[in-house]
Amino acid sequence: MTRLAIISDTHLPRGGRSLPDRCVDLLRGADAILHAGDLVSTGVLDALRALGPPVHAVCGNVDEPALARELPEQLELEVGGARIAMVHDSGAAAGRMARMRRRFPDADAVVFGHSHIPLHETGPDGLQLFNPGSPTDRRRAPHHTMGLAHAADGAVRFELVVLD
Repeated sequence: MTRLAIISDTHLPRGGRSLPDRCVDLLRGADAILHAGDLVSTGVLDALRALGPPVHAVCGNVDEPALARELPEQLELEVGGARIAMVHDSGAAAGRMARMRRRFPDADAVVFGHSHIPLHETGPDGLQLFNPGSPTDRRRAPHHTMGLAHAADGAVRFELVVLD
């Protein structure tokens, strides 16, 4: 079983804001880290890489040009036999499931960010959409959040983690 720690929309550095200790602990303990965009600076990507697990990230809409050159707009990974796609902005809520299925026809799950609002839903064909929210910038969400996922035998199971 592969354990994934999933974050998005960290928007760092910004003032005195930093990743919550519990978030850092969960990131360190994962087999891999997924970041669904809006890291903002290359320093954040370097800090995540320094935690140990491999980092898989996509570019967000406010990421600095150096990140935009380094990170893809979308990414597909095979983890524990499950195919997980990543993109920062999945677009409007209306039609999202069908749109993500068209964009990632072979995916078992799509991880995305942008809204800062956690979401986990499963479509009629089993496609899962997961937004971990944000560990640092909750905006309209009631809590700072991140995600965990366990992938094995071609299936992935997501869990939302409330950090405050």
